[in-house]
Amino acid sequence: MRVLHIITGLGVGGAEQQLRLTLRHLPTECDVVALTNAGTVAQGIAADGTRVTDLGMSGNRDVAALPRLVRIIRSGRYDVVHTHLYRACLYGRIAARMAGVRAVVATEHSLGDSQMEGRPLTAGVRALYLAGERLGRVTVAVSPAVGARLHRWGVPRQRIRVVPNGIEVERFRFDPASRARTRQHLQLPAGAFVVGGVGRLAAGKRFDVLLRAAAQLPDDVVVVLVGSGPEEPGLRRLAHRLGLDGRVRFVGESTHEHNAGAAAGAPDLPSLLSAMDALASPSPEEAFGLALVEGLASGLPVLYASCPAVEGLDAAERAGAAYCPSDPDSFARALYGLRGDVPPHREAPAAVRHYSISRSAGQLMDIYASVAPGPTLEVTPR
Repeated sequence: MRVLHIITGLGVGGAEQQLRLTLRHLPTECDVVALTNAGTVAQGIAADGTRVTDLGMSGNRDVAALPRLVRIIRSGRYDVVHTHLYRACLYGRIAARMAGVRAVVATEHSLGDSQMEGRPLTAGVRALYLAGERLGRVTVAVSPAVGARLHRWGVPRQRIRVVPNGIEVERFRFDPASRARTRQHLQLPAGAFVVGGVGRLAAGKRFDVLLRAAAQLPDDVVVVLVGSGPEEPGLRRLAHRLGLDGRVRFVGESTHEHNAGAAAGAPDLPSLLSAMDALASPSPEEAFGLALVEGLASGLPVLYASCPAVEGLDAAERAGAAYCPSDPDSFARALYGLRGDVPPHREAPAAVRHYSISRSAGQLMDIYASVAPGPTLEVTPR
């Protein structure tokens, strides 16, 4: 079986890194097309041995890219086309149909109640999405919450499958040696209580709430923000106005790979999580909450305003995770309660095993087998 993955871009981001991880665990031949911005993650995918093509689209309305995409699909003789992110889902579905491939699967990574991929939802966006969705066979939701939103939008329930994002659980195991090295690298004061925020520095993530909460807490509380985005200059100015100079670290983008940070010697994400004492997500609207699952895998207590990945677990399985309203006072109170309770060793709750990448890849293979033409593919149980 040959599968072509089409994604809008391959800069550092949650959906992009999830695609790279998934490719490592899919027992089938895959290629990747990035419509634009074949960046850091594209380099990693290529290094893993998967061919990546940059279509070089100049913008959302660069329709000249469509016939190029059709030619790639036809020449590759793919059994399945799998699309990721809004622009790629639209162009990829159309191109697959034009190329004669009807086995089209799309993953919806970032649909919220009021936004998609950080952009406000409008009637036009919804209409265009649904028009493209009809050209596919299956739409994969990364959480039951996203599946419910898709159905409310008008996607038939029988075309929706839930396949959660996955992680390599052992990769995020707490490492005391990494903790010490990373805290030294970040020049964190001895005894600092480190609160992390991981994600794109965009308005919807509400990291301003975390900074305002930190301003209410004792001076030993330090915030480490992992990510980049358009809100970074504003967040830096806010930190200065709140008197948090020296108590906030903006570390930029970080991958899941050893020694693959934004700069030489920069710590990877598992090391950064080991260096933290708590992980906070004030975002009131999430499609999954992958960073929080990774934090739980590192044994961190996590606070969230929205996390379908955690909310989908039984109450008994939510150890280490707590809901917190997305306002500074609530986060300040919750973090103050955690501040005096930092265990010397950390263990991941058993619940994170629900989000094993091997398990998710196996579910995707089942979907491919159900839509691909020809003999039924035997999928090894996982």
